[in-house]
Amino acid sequence: MMTRSDFVERFGGVFEHSPWIAERAFDAGGLQETPTADGVHAALVGQFRAASPAEQLGVLRAHPDLAGKLAIAGELTEDSRNEQAGAGLDRLSPEEHRRFTALNTAYTEKFGFPFIIAVKGQTKDGILAAFERRIDNTPEQEFETALRQVERIALLRLTAMLPGA
Repeated sequence: MMTRSDFVERFGGVFEHSPWIAERAFDAGGLQETPTADGVHAALVGQFRAASPAEQLGVLRAHPDLAGKLAIAGELTEDSRNEQAGAGLDRLSPEEHRRFTALNTAYTEKFGFPFIIAVKGQTKDGILAAFERRIDNTPEQEFETALRQVERIALLRLTAMLPGA
């Protein structure tokens, strides 16, 4: 069985800049001796959903803008950089970049956190379409949608790290 520090070191970054989720999951117990993507995901999501709305908002705010300032400056986490690059967000035309910047700004002003979408398997056009569709959501709808997307990102990251079942 992993120690707490080993568990947090390995899984603390699955939820962007939020190792407290892994700490709480370990402390809650019930983890399998041999971690699987599904098992660790269930434990992490359980703690994420049990967190206060303010803590959840903190996780949402820890995510970078898509194709935003951190990406340009090369300051994304390795996972975020790879995920955005896989969707072509590191190869935007100047017009596409302007569109993403305008949507990022409008979205963050409306909802108070960056637009979050699991970009793996997406195209930049699909992401833009989701962006344009979701910006019309109510704050409550978008908060829940963002939570689900964060959970999906976590599962994709865990699946890359561990066996599934």
